[in-house]
Amino acid sequence: MAGHSHWAGIKYKKGRADKQRSKIFSKISREITVAAKLGDRDPDMNPRLRSAIQLARSVNMPKENIDRAISKSEANQNINYNHLRYEGTGPGKIYVIVETLTDNKNRTVSNIRTIFQKHGGSLGIIGVASHNFKQLGIIRIEKKTISDESILELAVEAGAEECISKESFHEIFCSKEQFYKVKMAIEKKVDNFIRSGIEWYPLNQMDLKEDQYKSAINLLESLKEDDDVQNVYTNLKEKKLN
Repeated sequence: MAGHSHWAGIKYKKGRADKQRSKIFSKISREITVAAKLGDRDPDMNPRLRSAIQLARSVNMPKENIDRAISKSEANQNINYNHLRYEGTGPGKIYVIVETLTDNKNRTVSNIRTIFQKHGGSLGIIGVASHNFKQLGIIRIEKKTISDESILELAVEAGAEECISKESFHEIFCSKEQFYKVKMAIEKKVDNFIRSGIEWYPLNQMDLKEDQYKSAINLLESLKEDDDVQNVYTNLKEKKLN
């Protein structure tokens, strides 16, 4: 399963670091608020909230920001966020899945359609991209947290399907149905994840020429920067540019 699907590794210029950090915090805060609103405010009793808090910690979000986001779940009872998925194609006919969390569907779909069109892509109907993906539970852990041998043993014992140790992190794969069981087993030994969740993983990856690749990256980064977008998945094969 070696590959990449979740477009999170956006390379920002140094001068934009603070602005982008604020945007990332805002997106995670929204997820924390919704998770707390839909379930228990105790992360030990709410797997979705626990995952959101783990993600917040992985990007060094201050504890007061996390607590404030949880508190908003009771304060903003009249604001309802909806999870909506959009699918489309990009330069070179790559497939793209966009997951959003929004309080205004019309605004969100308009923005996403514009981004696709601006970067040589096209927003399609549900199913136009997802047929090329499968949903998997994926857990990413920093390499320094646990050794290759220990995480492999732990993943096997937890019931994971595969564990790959990369240069800076470990990546554990399991079925969508077994995700929370596997995650809870791993949390007994490791409680600090880079990211964990059920993701869209491509069945096949596309290798584009450099000009199309740059255009595709611009599309993916623009989607990720939209305030309503939580996750972006693609079957674009990553490579180093000259």
